Amino acid sequence: MKFFIDTADLTEIRSLTSSGLLDGVTTNPSLVAKSGRDFKEVIADICAVVPGPVSAEVAGTEYDQIMAEARVLRKIADNVCIKVPLTPDGLRACRHLREDGTMVNVTLCFSPAQAILAAKSRASFISPFVGRVDDIGWDGMQLISDIVEIYDNYEFETEVLVASIRHPGHLIEAAKMGAHVATLPPAVLRSLFNHPLTEKGLAAFLADWAKTGQSII
Repeated sequence: MKFFIDTADLTEIRSLTSSGLLDGVTTNPSLVAKSGRDFKEVIADICAVVPGPVSAEVAGTEYDQIMAEARVLRKIADNVCIKVPLTPDGLRACRHLREDGTMVNVTLCFSPAQAILAAKSRASFISPFVGRVDDIGWDGMQLISDIVEIYDNYEFETEVLVASIRHPGHLIEAAKMGAHVATLPPAVLRSLFNHPLTEKGLAAFLADWAKTGQSII
């Protein structure tokens, strides 16, 4: 499973990239707005740090505007992935962008039917939002399971990018289902390290080592 990080915070991105755990980045206008910086400059800085796909979302909702913005964004760096909404105009743009080799992330997916449309439009990634589905009383993980099963049935090339992940349980279940990518808030990614038995075991090992009075270097 690939790990993307869902943020526009360059400090977090640099830290996690240096760890070797990061395969890409997803952003949206809300995340970039928190930086208080120019949108295109933020995307350029992220692309310079991360070798993998960096999703940059268009603000337009109509086809011509989406395509015009996509032409600007994809010039920023070779690893820019244009993020479009799952709408008729968004999928039309997706199809045309994919024809010239541009990566496209189709976002705001909330049903298997929508995911089929994205795959038919040759999206590079489909982003189903598990947390937001859970918020309205439906089962976000069932959505992932259904999409993975359908994509496997027809060998669609579109990768399932699980978004709106709220906790490690979402990630684990998505990985068991065979989802290709998870995009995680930095705090959730860092929380994957945590386990009380790891902390307890390390403390015991260090205490025993200290009793020996030895030094490795």
